[in-house]
Order: sequence, then structure tokens, then C-alpha cells
Amino acid sequence: MSIHSFLSQHIHKAWQRKGLLSTLLFPLSCITQCIVQRKRRYYQQHPDAVYTSHTPVIVVGNLVVGGAGKTPVVLALITALRQHGYTPGVISRGYGVRIGEHAHLSAQNTEANYLGDEPSLIAKETGVPVAVHPKRILALQALNQAFPQIDVVIADDGLQHLQLGRVAQVVVQDARGLGNGRLIPAGPLRDLPSQLQHADLIVTQQTGSDISTSPEYIQGVPHVGMQLWPTAFRNLETGQCLSPDEALSLFSGKTVSAVAAIGQPQRFFSMLQKFGVNPQSPLSLPDHYDYSYSPFGKIDADFILITPKDAVKCKKFADKRIWITEVSALFSRADWHTPLLEILQRH
Repeated sequence: MSIHSFLSQHIHKAWQRKGLLSTLLFPLSCITQCIVQRKRRYYQQHPDAVYTSHTPVIVVGNLVVGGAGKTPVVLALITALRQHGYTPGVISRGYGVRIGEHAHLSAQNTEANYLGDEPSLIAKETGVPVAVHPKRILALQALNQAFPQIDVVIADDGLQHLQLGRVAQVVVQDARGLGNGRLIPAGPLRDLPSQLQHADLIVTQQTGSDISTSPEYIQGVPHVGMQLWPTAFRNLETGQCLSPDEALSLFSGKTVSAVAAIGQPQRFFSMLQKFGVNPQSPLSLPDHYDYSYSPFGKIDADFILITPKDAVKCKKFADKRIWITEVSALFSRADWHTPLLEILQRH
């Protein structure tokens, strides 16, 4: 585990309670709260400052810092919208990518060094049009102009980008929930906890618990549980694809390690353990790690499992030991997307 991942893990653990560290930092959180409230009040008082597109926008975001599972929800939502006759597109920030005045479009390039890792993954896995820019409005305008056939836009993150008009909000969280309920730096929240009540759907990613027991509502908002589960294993170098059972047979009796550069790497390792693979000495890397050099050479294992998000940046490493763990989102209810479809039908 890297120093960054070690510190991140312990900070998130500390944020689960109102301990001494949180109390000492609480005055700074009050400043954060004032900034957040002032920003929200401005857009409430100046609705003309909010950009509303002719294309309805569904924002998928989270209230806490760190990965909560937004991208799997975006992928699942794309599938659901297509099944109901919609033509979706996606806008995102493009984290780690230098973007000038104009948004980057997937029609020009789908690589991670152009779109960012998560938008690249979305573009490659689904083929939907993607536009990225730190200013989400510029991404939305570019997307609408380049792809006029799109009739609904999913904003991957952007819950706090209040200038971006939206018809629906999906809040994704994990077992941490709202933590100690305090804003950063005394807690994990980057927005007011009351904003949970303004969501149209809450999705909670779970690892160890049974998603079928998930409550249907949280604070009066429709809620579904979600788990990620391996659906296939694909060799990074050769492209060979194995079913879960075939992969388990291949890995049996061999040493298997895992590498993850996502918001919560331990969640990936826990999923593998529940699946039946116990990764030896798993390596946690910072979220959005750029893979400027290979971290795999020092790993002594017969097989190395990575996430799809990492895979879009690792193709340059020729190592037949690396296998991509392809996953799908399983929801506590098959009709999890119904609240969003009902909103779209009204628009």
C-alpha cells in the first residue's frame, strides 16, 4: 500500500466519528459550510445564472470525498436508458487531462490521456458520445452541438456544479454513508448533508452485506443497494477473455495479486475475496494514478488483477500476467431506474 493510500484510508476511518481530530478541525469546516451555503444561496436567488439545456441532464454524484462508485452507476444508467429508447451522452470533468478553451470529444479521441480515465472507460465500453471539460457547461454545449441526436445527458460527477441545470440527481454513496456528518476537513462531506434529501435516487454501493435487504427509501428518497460483481476476466496484452468459472480454474493453485488506483481500492480487493480470489500483497495506488511507469514489475505473482479504470492507462505495459476484472452492477431492485425514467417522461 502506498503512503498516499495508507493516509487516505486512515483519514476516512477517522471521519466516521467525531473524535479529537475532527473537533480540532471543526472551525475550518464551518468556513467550508459558509462557502457552500453562500454558493447555493446565490444560485437560488439568481436562477438566470443557471444554464439549462434543451437536453435533460441527469447528474450522478456523491456528497463525500473519495470514490463512491459513480462510474458503475453511469454505465448501468446508460444501459437502462438505451433499453427504454433513449440516446444518451455523457459529460465529465476529464480529471488529470490538460484541457484548454474547448471541450474534448470522444469522437476525436477516446484515450485516457485525452479524456481522462473514467470518461475514456465510459466511451470505450458503451460507445456513447462523451465530452469533457472542467466547466461542465462547456462540455454540455460541445456535446449537444457535436451530437444533436442525443436526447438525455448524464453528468458523471457535477453534483456541486450548481451552474449546471439538471432535471434529476442521483447520489451515490457507500458503507461510509455521510460519515460523521461534517464538511471537510473535519469530515468527509463536500456538500451539506441536507442535500441528500434533494436527490431523486440514492444508490448505496455495498460489499459484504446482502443488497436484497436494502431499504427502499432513505430520508424519503427512493433508494437501491448496489454490488459490483466480476462478469469476465480479459488479458490486457492478448485480449483473451475468460468467464468467471474459467478464471477461477486458471487462478487455482497460483499466486494472484491485485492493483487498484481507484477511490476505494479495498472495495475492489474485498470483491475479489468474496468472489473466491484472495489477492496476495494487493497494491493500492492513488485515485487517477497516471501509470507513467509500471508498478507491476516488482510484483511477484503468477497473475495480477486490475480494474477496467486502470486498464485504459496500462495497455502500454507488455505483461501477460495482467488480467482486467470486468464487472457489472447488481441492484437490489430490477426497476431501480424507474424514478429517473418517470422524471424524463415529464420532460
